[in-house]
Amino acid sequence: MDIRPIRTEADYDWALREIEPYFTHEPLFGSPEADRFDVLATLIAGYERQYHPVDAPDPVEVVRFYMEQNNLGQSELASVLGSRSRASEFLAGRRNLSLAMISLIRAAWGIPADLLIREQTAVA
Repeated sequence: MDIRPIRTEADYDWALREIEPYFTHEPLFGSPEADRFDVLATLIAGYERQYHPVDAPDPVEVVRFYMEQNNLGQSELASVLGSRSRASEFLAGRRNLSLAMISLIRAAWGIPADLLIREQTAVA
């Protein structure tokens, strides 16, 4: 089995090239190819976690995306939050979500709370 640690971007690129064919031709479970796929995927994930971390999305962007995907406007967010000014201030980045507001959005729209409780910085 041709496997090696991923220590550099060149190693990372090699691993990506090696794993790519498995996405179009999935190996049979329990086969040596399936084992190789699992090892490569684990190595790649570890390298990406360390060198290519993905930041959590901004709560404002999460809510805006949900609203866009569901054809909702600011008035619907105001209905959820109980105030047009709260909705406007939040969408403009001037107000952070309180735990109560997070709970309301989660209950009304099903957006996971962990996407809404990220540390936010409000503009004064």
